[in-house]
Amino acid sequence: MTKADNMLSILWLLRSGKRVTAKQLAEELEIHVRTVYRCIDSLCASGVPIIADSGPNGGYSILSHFADSPLIFDAEEQKGLIHASIFAKEAGYPYSDALARAMDKLKHYANEKQLDHLERHSSGLSVIYPPIDGVYQAYLQTLEEAAGQGRTLEMVYERGKGGQTPSRLFDPYGIVYWKGSWYTVGYCGYRQETRNFRVDRIRSLAETDGSFERPLAFSAKDHLLSSLLLDPAGSAELETVGIKAKEQVLNELCRHWLFGHALVERKPEEAVFRLERSTLQTYVPYFLMPYSTGLQIDSELLVLQMKNASARMLAHYEAMLTEKKSGKGV
Repeated sequence: MTKADNMLSILWLLRSGKRVTAKQLAEELEIHVRTVYRCIDSLCASGVPIIADSGPNGGYSILSHFADSPLIFDAEEQKGLIHASIFAKEAGYPYSDALARAMDKLKHYANEKQLDHLERHSSGLSVIYPPIDGVYQAYLQTLEEAAGQGRTLEMVYERGKGGQTPSRLFDPYGIVYWKGSWYTVGYCGYRQETRNFRVDRIRSLAETDGSFERPLAFSAKDHLLSSLLLDPAGSAELETVGIKAKEQVLNELCRHWLFGHALVERKPEEAVFRLERSTLQTYVPYFLMPYSTGLQIDSELLVLQMKNASARMLAHYEAMLTEKKSGKGV
């Protein structure tokens, strides 16, 4: 028998729930005991929860809940795995290659009808994400492994606009995918605090001999969101903003990460938000511009900022047209 056949046979014998020695397995399958050891090691590496007990009454056994569970996936579970692998690959998931191998195994052991089912459903789903550079996918894998093993890294990071900060020690607590970009969250030795970093701005990562313990119950996702969203208990100045628009427009607006968390009242064609005044003076006007005149805004501050932002854009593009007409444009 092949090694795969031996592994499957050993697995079925262990699923009986009885403790079996390597010698008993070898005799049952008519193979050498060393072959049993190699197969057991391979099964453990593949994730099978085999327990090895030493002593006179020792032997190999398998966790009861694993022994009671099916070794195959039904059609819906297979479809879910295929679709999840598509999402992960397009998002730049660092272990996409491993997922692809797992999906190949799933297809390899499917019959013709099951394989046709998988192929039809895998081609029926598409995901569009910004492409991710291969080097950043390698960084993601390094960060995830370091987070899982509690290993400190040395990182060089770009602040933006080409400026780099000094090399720093970094304890990665986790990686987060948010709005088309990957982030890593952890303790920064340079700033002496927990911070968020965009992975596409990392310029180098190197392993160190240092180690760390992640804070108990720490959530990288919650930390990232808390740094982006308004703290209700904070000291930031707030502005109440009422917006009237078609229901479909308001639905889209409320799905936005900033407006959705700032929503305080919602009616079919009206929504009321509590937003930081600083965001109304910077970010919000440009986000609302695609809606053109389809919004009625009940906030003098925001209306003024929309007017000023529109005037700046108008002046910019009028200047471009003037340059082109005068022959100075590119």
